[in-house]
Amino acid sequence: MEDARERILRATLRLIGEHGLGAVTNRRVAAAAGVSLGSLTYHFPSQAELLRASLCRHVDEEINRIGAIAVKLAGITPDQAPAEVEHAIAGLPSGPEEVATLELHLHASRDPLIRETATRSMEAYDRLAAAVLTALGIPDAGSKAPAVVALLYGLAVRRLATGDSSGTAEALSLLLHGAEQRPGR
Repeated sequence: MEDARERILRATLRLIGEHGLGAVTNRRVAAAAGVSLGSLTYHFPSQAELLRASLCRHVDEEINRIGAIAVKLAGITPDQAPAEVEHAIAGLPSGPEEVATLELHLHASRDPLIRETATRSMEAYDRLAAAVLTALGIPDAGSKAPAVVALLYGLAVRRLATGDSSGTAEALSLLLHGAEQRPGR
């Protein structure tokens, strides 16, 4: 069975995703996690620590999921990559936790303690994107990775807002072909 700390972190993400950051009160989190208020404050003495730990835990899980996708994508060609990435993204779990992650990343602009974890998250996504771009033979992959991450992040917002995951392959294809070295440039 999941320990109290994990239940608290999962409940926090679910509450943020379903109701926004304003829903994260000690009483609501404790009730949603099925723990006492004392247990919640024992594990997380402050809201900032609770939010930071929630984001950190989710980011670590996401990095592992995306890392597994990157391994599956190793060896594909730049022409295959857009459709394969779109297929992989469509297969990722979506729900309140994904919405919560976006909200926590936005909250990082106002909270320096959360910003550290959000920065670590973005750096990890950049490293993953650079590894995929390098495997695809894209020159100077490290400097191009943040653009790929920004594109995919923006598409995630679009997917959450519209429920439509199409367009990822086309957008990634445009970006990849624009990143290829061309003669005379």
